[in-house]
Amino acid sequence: MGVSTTNETKGVRTVTVDRPPVNALPVQGWYDLADAVRAAGRDPDVRCVVLAAAGRGFNAGVDIKELQGAADNSALIDVNRGCAEAFAAVYECEVPVVAAVAGHCLGGGIGLVGNADVIVAADDATFGLPELDRGALGAATHLSRLVPQHLMRALYFTSRTVSAQELHGHGSVWRVVPRAELDATALELAREIARKDGTLLRLAKAAINGIDPVDVRRSYRFEQGFTYEASLSGVADRVRATFGRPTSPDGPTTPERSGGA
Repeated sequence: MGVSTTNETKGVRTVTVDRPPVNALPVQGWYDLADAVRAAGRDPDVRCVVLAAAGRGFNAGVDIKELQGAADNSALIDVNRGCAEAFAAVYECEVPVVAAVAGHCLGGGIGLVGNADVIVAADDATFGLPELDRGALGAATHLSRLVPQHLMRALYFTSRTVSAQELHGHGSVWRVVPRAELDATALELAREIARKDGTLLRLAKAAINGIDPVDVRRSYRFEQGFTYEASLSGVADRVRATFGRPTSPDGPTTPERSGGA
């Protein structure tokens, strides 16, 4: 369990997160993911990376239990840095990154897929930022890469999720397929990309990143400053104290242990 890598086909490396029950990552998990993605991009034999996950869903963000168990703000500082490194590793990977998303993609999961080059999703995939319900802020930078500005704000302020089909309608998801076909579909696309010249692919990735209108690393770090302010002011603890309690007759709508970004 944790983060693993496999080379299933020539030119393609798959980085898989597997941390039951919902793939909510602790501090070290974010750094492990960043290291695996960066190592894949540096390998001259790799021309495309597939970012995948095992289990119930793609990613449920930060492991809030780790934050709740900390005696001071060190865990918050560490997880802020860890998330920033993982998101940046995906964006700055020297080769294209294809995210294969099934089930829930929340909080930090949005940071990962928002920085990926292409998203392939299962028909049960849902995407959202439950930050305001978790005493945190962040990853609006990445959600705004998936949906238009006003929809991003509505989703952020309400903590609602959107389906893979909705994102496909906005053009941010490449294909939506049955869950059983997700891995094969993502790998098929990665193989197609990997057939291009490796040097030219790396130049293309650098060129496309260079014309982005938003510096995603700096934008996200700006957001994180407000997460820290919420923590110092006590509002984050007040909100987290209600974490896990039912907020409607149906109870919580997001996976347990999920956190912000």
